[in-house]
Amino acid sequence: MGSGPLILIGAGNMGGAMLSGWLNSGHRGSDILVIDPGPREALAALMAEKGAKHLTAAPQGVTAGILFLAVKPQLIDSVVPPLASLVGPQTVVVTVAAGKTLATLERHLGPAAMIRAMPNTPAMIGRGVTGAFANARVTAAQKAAVQALLQVSGPVEWVESEAEIDAVTALSGSGPAYVFYLVECMAEAGRKAGLQADLAMRLARETVAGAGELLHRSPDDAATLRRNVTSPGGTTAAALDVLMAETGMQPLFDRAIAAAKTRAGELAG
Repeated sequence: MGSGPLILIGAGNMGGAMLSGWLNSGHRGSDILVIDPGPREALAALMAEKGAKHLTAAPQGVTAGILFLAVKPQLIDSVVPPLASLVGPQTVVVTVAAGKTLATLERHLGPAAMIRAMPNTPAMIGRGVTGAFANARVTAAQKAAVQALLQVSGPVEWVESEAEIDAVTALSGSGPAYVFYLVECMAEAGRKAGLQADLAMRLARETVAGAGELLHRSPDDAATLRRNVTSPGGTTAAALDVLMAETGMQPLFDRAIAAAKTRAGELAG
């Protein structure tokens, strides 16, 4: 982990999922220090089994190699200031708190190598995707070490500017909710077409899950997969004529992503 331990601040849903991934993928527990008021029982047991150390407050006299912040955005201003003593010249700070800029962290921790990352909720089952930005102080070795941690939960995509993180947040960070709502809409449309509500939901849910898995496994892009299941003049084509119309899904998603990106910028200040 470099010149000091990996210190994880926060072992809730996202932090806990990442910690489980690290411990279960071969990262040495003895290199990991977790600071959290009370991790879940199963996670605490895993930490004990793998030798990760747990504290409820920042220790004295310890400098982190990687300081990984997995706390809720609204807690950053209260949780982060006492952590300044953990940051040394060789520390890289990683934050997954949505809407909090690196400038906000620097106000609390001082100038440091920092990475802002935006994972999404499928990371909790190892099927997420993370967008990340590294400031100019981050070395190639630090970036590689952080990538190894983040990619336990899925692919990592690096962006060139911190401003792009707002777009990442709008697309992939919030994106799972759009897919879940798509399932709701499909199921409701199926109900209106004459199916029982519970059957419509099962069909919609499994269709989206299966299509996602096919997209995950196939080397073909989404447009090719779409064309492969669309027979000219058939039922799929009839539906796509509606969905791909000028007033269909694309302009709707354009507005939705733009609204989410704008809100991400507002939250970041």
